[in-house]
Amino acid sequence: MYQFVSVVIVLVSIMLILIVLVQNSKGGGLSANFSSSNQVMGVRKTTDFLEKATWTLSGILLVLSFVAVMVLPRADVGSGSAIDDQLNNLSNPTQEAPVFPNSPAGQQNSGGANDQPQQ
Repeated sequence: MYQFVSVVIVLVSIMLILIVLVQNSKGGGLSANFSSSNQVMGVRKTTDFLEKATWTLSGILLVLSFVAVMVLPRADVGSGSAIDDQLNNLSNPTQEAPVFPNSPAGQQNSGGANDQPQQ
């Protein structure tokens, strides 16, 4: 079922792309080819059709997107994701505090590279 809905989504998307590309941003588009006023659909009717087709296809695409999420095949719902399982199976690394040599009292060691231990 999910594959069918995915194919329908792709087809609707392609039709929507074609309908949008046919339209002119200023309202000309396909209607510019119909210069005579005695056409069956007429100039105004063509732009109305393209606008209604755009809105209809976008609504269908929205509904199909929700349907695709609802019919999405799921693995075992109780188990969680594979990444979570791998993270839970990792052992916790133990971090030990670094051991520093004791410096004699009263000496301030800045930790620079040129510092020589004093004896």
